[in-house]
Order: sequence, then C-alpha cells, then structure tokens
Amino acid sequence: MQKPDLILVDGSSYLFRAYHALPPLTTSDGTPTGAMYGVINMVGKLLDTYQPQRIAVVFDARGKNFRHEMYEAYKANRPPMPDDLAQQIEPLHQFIRALGIPVVVIDGVEADDVIGTLATQAAREGKQVLISTGDKDMAQLVNDHITLIDTMKDQILERDGVIKKYGVAPEQMVDYLALMGDSSDNIPGVPKVGPKTAAKWLQQYGDLDALIAHADEIKGKVGENLRAHLDQLRLSRELTRIRTDLDLPIRWQDLVKQPEDDEKLLELIRRYEFNSWLNRKLAGHPLFGGSEDEKNAPAQTNTTQDVPVILDDAALNVWVKRLKKAELFAIDCETTALDPMRARLVGISFAVADDDDVEAAYLPLAHDYPGVPEQLPIDQVLETLRPLLEQAPKAGQNLKYDWHVFKNAGITLEPITHDTMLQSYVLNSTERHGLDELALKYLGHRTTHYTDVAGKGRKQINFAQVPLEQAAPYAAEDAELVLRLHKVLWPKLEQDEKLRHIYEGIEIPLEPVLARMEHTGVLLDAEQLKAYSKELAKRLKELEQQAWKLAGEEFNLNSPQQLQTILFDKLGLPVLKKTPKGQPSTAESVLQELAEQGHELPKLILEYRGLAKLKSTYTDALVKQIDPDTGRVHTSYQQAVTATGRLSSTDPNLQNIPVRTPEGRRIRQAFIAPQGSKILAADYSQIELRIMAHFSGDENLIKAFEQGLDIHRATAAEIFGVPVDEVTPEMRRHAKTVNFGLIYGMSAYGLAQQLEIDRKQAQAYIDTYFERYPGVRRYMDEIREKAKQQGYVETLMGRRLYLPDIHSKNPQVRQYAERAAINAPLQGTAADIIKTAMIRIDAWLREDLPADALYGDTRMILQVHDELVFEVPGEVTLEHPIARTIRETMESAMTLRVPLVADVGIGPNWEAAH
Repeated sequence: MQKPDLILVDGSSYLFRAYHALPPLTTSDGTPTGAMYGVINMVGKLLDTYQPQRIAVVFDARGKNFRHEMYEAYKANRPPMPDDLAQQIEPLHQFIRALGIPVVVIDGVEADDVIGTLATQAAREGKQVLISTGDKDMAQLVNDHITLIDTMKDQILERDGVIKKYGVAPEQMVDYLALMGDSSDNIPGVPKVGPKTAAKWLQQYGDLDALIAHADEIKGKVGENLRAHLDQLRLSRELTRIRTDLDLPIRWQDLVKQPEDDEKLLELIRRYEFNSWLNRKLAGHPLFGGSEDEKNAPAQTNTTQDVPVILDDAALNVWVKRLKKAELFAIDCETTALDPMRARLVGISFAVADDDDVEAAYLPLAHDYPGVPEQLPIDQVLETLRPLLEQAPKAGQNLKYDWHVFKNAGITLEPITHDTMLQSYVLNSTERHGLDELALKYLGHRTTHYTDVAGKGRKQINFAQVPLEQAAPYAAEDAELVLRLHKVLWPKLEQDEKLRHIYEGIEIPLEPVLARMEHTGVLLDAEQLKAYSKELAKRLKELEQQAWKLAGEEFNLNSPQQLQTILFDKLGLPVLKKTPKGQPSTAESVLQELAEQGHELPKLILEYRGLAKLKSTYTDALVKQIDPDTGRVHTSYQQAVTATGRLSSTDPNLQNIPVRTPEGRRIRQAFIAPQGSKILAADYSQIELRIMAHFSGDENLIKAFEQGLDIHRATAAEIFGVPVDEVTPEMRRHAKTVNFGLIYGMSAYGLAQQLEIDRKQAQAYIDTYFERYPGVRRYMDEIREKAKQQGYVETLMGRRLYLPDIHSKNPQVRQYAERAAINAPLQGTAADIIKTAMIRIDAWLREDLPADALYGDTRMILQVHDELVFEVPGEVTLEHPIARTIRETMESAMTLRVPLVADVGIGPNWEAAH
C-alpha cells in the first residue's frame, strides 16, 4: 500500500491483546510492564515502517456510552480489568506522548467510534488512512481510502482482503457481525450461527434486511433460531455499527506527530527498565522512526579509545603514583584462560577517577605475536605493584577471579574494597550481574565483547595474540566501567543501611574467604572413584540385560523414543502423560508412578538412570577435574547467582552430590583428608525450621526447640495426638515431610503424593499442623500479603528478595511466587547465617589460631548448603578446641528466639565425618 496520510491505532484493542499474548513482564520491584511493552513495540513498528506525519493512538474512555443506552446489558458480562493491567494504562499514555504521538481519549465515546469518525473525515478528503487494530469490527470501515493493518500478525486488509478473510464485503460486515453476535460485548446474535453460516446467508441474500424478508426459506434448526431472534437482529446491527459521524473536539488534521521528548523517554525507560531501548536514547537517537544506523548506534559514553599503554618504567611510575594517590582504583586482569586455577597474566588494566572523569590505562605483560612491542618484565612489574595490590583499596567486577590470577603469580589481592557484581547482586538478586548487562542498564553503554577482538570458534585466538591496538581499549574499558558503575551503584547501597550491611558486612568480606577455599581445593581418592565407576558400569550392564529380558528385545535404555515404543506399544502400559508433541512421556515422574503400580521395567529404568547419572556426573567426571598441579578438585563458588543469597557451586558442582542414598554416600567417601589430617564436617541442624520459629513467633514451635526436642517427633506428637514417646518411625517420617513441605509451600496434593496417602488425609495433616502451630499460618499469610504490597520480602538481616511474579496473571506463576515469598526469608536468612560463620571462622583461622603444627593445618575446604567441611590435624577430636571453636562460632553467628545447633563429626573422609 502507498504511504498513509494518517495512522490511527486502536490502543484498547492492542492493550488487551498484548496483555494476554506476552509473558508477565515486571520491573525488579514487581511493577507490571508486559502489556505496555507490547503496545509500545507495536506502535514503534508503525513508526519505523511508515514514519508518519500524522498519527494518534485512541483508547476507550471509562464509563458508559450510547450503546449502553440502547441496550442495558451491553458488555455486562465483561469482567473488570485486571489490576496488573490497569496499573499500566497511565504510564503507557505517558510513554506514547513522550514518543510525540497524540493520545486520544474522549468521554462517553468508544475508541472504535472515534477511529471511525476520524478515518472517515480524512477519507472524504481523499486521504489514505491506515487503521492499526486486531478487532474484526473495524473491517466495516475498509474502503478505497481506509485500510486495516494487524501489526501483531503483519497482516494488511484492503477490500479484497476482507472478502477473502470473512467471505463478505466490508459493507456487509455490520450485518455479518450482527448475525453472529459477540459474547465478549454481550451483543445478542442468532444461536448456532457462526462465520460460515453468516457469510453464506449474506452471499445469498445481500444484506440483513433481505435475509429477514426471506427468513421463512431457511430450513432446519438454524432457521428456527433465526426466526425466533428476528426482533433483536436490528438491535444487534446498531450495536455493532461503528459511528462515523460524531461531533468530536478534534479533527484528523490535528493529529500531528511531534519530536520525541528525550528527557521524558529516558525517565520512563529507566523507571520501567526497558533496558534494550536505553542505548538508543543515550546515544541521542530516536527510539522509533529513525534509520537502522541511528537506532543501533552505540551510546556516546566516555569510554576511552586512545588508551595509554604502559610499556616502560617511566610510564609505569607515573601510573603507580596516580594509583597511590587515588582513594579507590579499579583493576582488571587479562589472562590466558577462564579457569582461575590455570589462568596466567597477559595484562592488567587500571582506572582512576578524577572528579567526574575516569581515565584508564593498560599494562601489557605477556602479549606474544609478530611485531609486538617490547613489554616490561612481568616479575619486575609485579614487585613494583605488590604494595598496591596487597594493601591499597581497590574495586573490580568479580574480583574473586582476579584474586586467583594474582595468587598464581604469588600475590594476595587485598583488600577487596568494592565489587560491582556484588553491588548489583545485593541491590536486586533476581537480575543479571555481568559487566555487559550492568553497563547497558546503568550507563547505556554496549561493551566490546571478547569475540570482537579475539574472533570466534576455531579462528579464535588467545588474548596474548591480540594486537595491543585492539587489546588496550578492550581491556581498559572493563576497568573504566567498574568505576563508572561504582559511582551509580554505591550511592544506592549507601541509602539503605540494611543493604549496605549485607554488602559491606557479608558479601565483600566473604569474597576472599571463598577465594581461599577454592584455591585450597579438596583432596579426592581418584583410585577409589575409578574402582566405583567400574562397579557402576558392571551394575548398569546387568540392569540393561534385565531390561532387555523384560522387554523381550534389545533396545537403547537411554533413548526416550525407543523406551516409548517398548513401554506403551509393545507392553501396553497406560499412558499417564504426554509430551508437548503428543508423544507418551517417559519422564521420571511417569516412570515412578508406573513403578508404584507394580510394573517392573519402569522401576528398573529408574534405577538405571540414577546410576548412569551418578557415574557420568561424579565417578567419571570428578577424576577428570582433579588439578594435575595440586592433586585436588577446585570448585568455583558462585556468589551472585541464586535469588535467595545461597552460594552455588560449579566446575564441578559439589553441592548436589546425593547424600540420602548408599550410592551417593560412596561418592562422599572419596573426599578424603591428606595424610596426618582428618575431615571435620559441621552441619546446622534444621536451620530453616529454627528460622521459621523465629519469624513466626509460634509458642509451641519455640518451646520444642528450647527444650531440645526432636522437632519431627514433637510435630508428629502434635499432629497424631499422641505422647512424644509413643511416636512411631512412620509418624515421624510423615511429620518431617509436613515440617519441611509447608515451609516450601507444599499443597495438600503435593503432600499426598510425597507420603503416598490420599489428599483428604494430607489436608487433615496440614489442618492439624496449623491448629497446633498457628503462628506458622499467621507468618505465611502475613508474608504473602507483604510481598504483594511491596514486591519483595527480606531476610532477618535485611537482604532483599524481589518477587517480580507476585502479581502475575498466570495463577501457577503467581502461586510459585507466593511459595517463594514464604520460603525466601528462611532460606535467605540461613544463607546470611552460614556466610557470617564462614567469615568469622576464616578470620579465626588466619589471625587468631596458634601458629604451631597442631593448629596450623586447619583449613576450610567446602561449603555445601548448611554445612562447612574442614581439614584438621589428625589429633583433633570432638572435644578439641578447634572442633569446639568451629561449633561455637557457627552457633553464635546470629541470635534467634531459639538456639542454633551445629552438629560436628570427624573422620578420615567426608562421609565418615557425618
């Protein structure tokens, strides 16, 4: 179609479509934005495509209009607008106006009639009008001058398009709609008359009046329905007819597109966290409607391109003096590898701040390519920098990695004063905290990626081979961005005393603690793992043979498709669940249910899968991950990943080793102490239940912990109404499931599944539990409500845990967020407690522990959920000062209404220490 003279956007139509079509997007504080984002994108697409001079977005006004006067039941069935959609209307209007587009809302008139009148005004003057809508009612307006476009489907409807899509011409659309009626608007039609029947009648008779005149000719039940509803058809026609003759306070000529309001757009983009648009506006380019080059141009932040490269003593001395004078400088390493234990220095970048300006430099140390300039000797440089690296305040992004790199070079990076990754994590743990994401969000800067300077895939080169002309700007950018981000993030933390304490009192001091644990690593008995791997391989072969015998043929036990054929086609087992593609599911839950029904093969497959995973993930993989230089496995603790504040472990993941099965415990036996030492494991006992007692203030729960009772036996006594000494093991098992299930928001259905009982009995357990522990129910109700009101919950120390899905329109998503609201303060507080204990124990080990041989070999080597693992001298017993101090430090890490208890065990390996 030719370029339109006027574009009219059906804002109300797109608002609801975007709301239901897009995922429930929210800002970090839980403010809903999904519908707003969808409508703005749709409007932007029109601006990009047509760059119109005249455009308006038209919305329905609140309240009744003339159709309600004609028919009192008009739209009577329509439910009220959801709260999370209503919240988005005013900011959407602000955004559209900031784009320079008129927003039209006229009291007492629906958007359809406003659009119909404005479009007809322009069409009568020979202008081309494009109406952007997803509403089929608008097809009645189509003529030689008026065209529809559905931007969400990229579909344009001219006259021929209307006929092809609906089977009737635009001038017949009103009658077509009247015959069908509209349940969403509560417009009555003829029962059982759908699109095909309505189109057939109008093709035969021409219009509604002619059809009514020949109503007696229509046969069958549908004819009876037509004749029974003749009286309301004319009413339905008037209700569906769009008005084109309204006396409006504006005319089509008034709808002029204005320039974008840059300041207002930036404010709205930041407020509603539309980060993908931030770069364009900071670059000074139009958000929509400009050329592709303009929209994709990088923002003009002050990152340096002419980076100083330090190649001689004089330049190094100048920068050493600048770094000494700086209250804080940023540092970043360029290395040979991502693995911190294997990484070696290639270069170092620095940045210092001078008022509002930031300057960065690059110090190459090991670049190696033809024609590379001569670089300063690395040993000389490191000795020159040692006082700064080991004493001066410094900042970085994920400085734990740099700590390892310098440790490999014989330098201990201290103090770590600020880390922008951790600043972002404390401010909002649900976001991403990489430098690329932070720079774009807070600075509007799109960073240079490693692949931009080193290439991709097989052609990628090591950073040592990157020419200094490219390496220097890339490296210096990271250091510079750290200081710029610090200037944005640190003031946000300073404003909140609790968050500042989480950052300064927990996360920053924990970073070097984790680095020391990672660098120490844990000793593995490789031969034991290899032997166990062979046992598993033998058992897997036996299971495979048994499976083939049960199936009556050989098949690949690891192939879901072959397993489907065997289980459901050949053996005829019931199909309990299907995959999204409609195939019978062989998921673990399905196999578990089939096994419980007495089917042997699913039970065997479950055992096979469990052992195969154990072999591939642990017995085989761990041996390969032993560092050849240290003989140990060095995991990496991810400090800024989980939403609750818990640490996670990668490369390898040592936190998911099974502990409840004999096979999993065999893996833990391979975690051994070096000769002359033992393993000491200290594990918080039922810490989340103790934290629940504190938060809920429940008298019975507090009393049970104060008396040192077995909490699961105590709960069983309450639930089953028996004395504590009469609680059976089965009762205790049920009570334990209830105790832990409820703090994770488990429903009666989930509890029934877990305990293999009926749902009614499970609900009775839950009801009785809340009768005995009413404070727990009160806590759950109050924390859910608090989460809905403020969009987040807090740990006891004030760590903030945002719940962006707490207002989701998807019930399942919302319920998951509500369960998280209950558990996150418990899990997050447990994380704060063990982190605090780790910091204090590390300080004791390094500063206060006597430096003689008996004490000096004590090292903290693992953190797994609520457990700390140590290597201690062989003479240590449970009553030894080392064991007592570790236990006492853990138990005093935080004061609750109930005592914290740490169970300590000692043995030659991790399993034996339990």
